Amino acid sequence: MIFIFGLFLLTLLVITAIAIVRTEDLFVAVMLTSIFSLLMAANFFILDAADVALTEAAVGAGVTTVIFLCALALTDDKEKPRQGSRWVTFSTVGVLALLIIYATFDKPRLGDPDAPVHQHIAPWYIEKTTEYIDIPNVVTAILSSFRGYDTLGEVFVVFAACIGVLFILGVSPPRKSRQVTEKNSGLRHHLIPQVVGRLLIPFIVLFGLYVQFHGEYSPGGGFQAGAIIATGVILYALLEGEAEALRAIPRGVLLGMVVGGALLYGGVGVACMFMGGAFLDYSVLAADPIFGQQLGILIIEAGVGMAVCGALLTIFHAFAAREILS
Repeated sequence: MIFIFGLFLLTLLVITAIAIVRTEDLFVAVMLTSIFSLLMAANFFILDAADVALTEAAVGAGVTTVIFLCALALTDDKEKPRQGSRWVTFSTVGVLALLIIYATFDKPRLGDPDAPVHQHIAPWYIEKTTEYIDIPNVVTAILSSFRGYDTLGEVFVVFAACIGVLFILGVSPPRKSRQVTEKNSGLRHHLIPQVVGRLLIPFIVLFGLYVQFHGEYSPGGGFQAGAIIATGVILYALLEGEAEALRAIPRGVLLGMVVGGALLYGGVGVACMFMGGAFLDYSVLAADPIFGQQLGILIIEAGVGMAVCGALLTIFHAFAAREILS
């Protein structure tokens, strides 16, 4: 049954992808892209990748769709017709598709216990997580502790992406921004979105906090929680207007979250060094090495959540301000 459902979802993915490429209406393309993200999230759940599914649903179908709509306000509604032949494009796509299909012939069967990935380091992670960290979510242990350097790099990638967007779009002076954003009243005069949105926002934020502080025991963590909470705040901005959202969380606070989240993560690593351990070796943070690992994971995940939430909201407001000023 799961195989049939997965095949059905993959078929819908192909149909949606073709429709995205074929449509000339950019608004339709954005909506189809959001549907594509939801289908991908469903596929990730089928593959037992719940962490990735949460991120895909929150970022791909939620935040990214809103940002695309903001960007669409700066462009025409229709795609400009292309001139000349497309044989080079079709040839490139065809060759790459054939190479990818050929590469799949050497892939192990899904869930095969004898696959190379299950014979290399994965058994060590499964065996040692309980001994060194004692948390049930092995994924969180790997990303936050065993491979803490990689996750730190991802946080600074988010930080750099936020700074890059601000450089490209520019940041309006605070006084001018407040005057202009007052014109954006959101969906205040639409009763049904107002009632439903106000009902959902507290639960969205509460679920984000649950994912943030329960990531050691179930799918979740800082990335997923930051994206979910940002989705709730963006929904509030759409309902009440950007000015109200900025009154609740000003731009300065958002930038502080981005910078503070990255510094908090790195600061934990430096604190570990001052306490006689290696960089990001949380075991020295407490007398009990296992409790030290758990404490370190909790703190750095908080930093990740702050950085991701602040970056997504900063990028959203940058697009929204550009839209209003245009």
